[in-house]
Amino acid sequence: VNSLKGVSSRLLRQRHPEVARRYWKGVLWSPSYFAASCGGAPLSIVRQYVEQQRTPD
Repeated sequence: VNSLKGVSSRLLRQRHPEVARRYWKGVLWSPSYFAASCGGAPLSIVRQYVEQQRTPD
């Protein structure tokens, strides 16, 4: 995951220099990540979970 974040950040900086203005302290991605299996969960449940991650409690 960290490799993917590093590569994608470098590519975005190269291809879209204007994006760098939106970086927080020069960093595009946070150092954390989360991985999980959703098994046979319906897409609507997965979408709901992802949407809830966008807003703090």
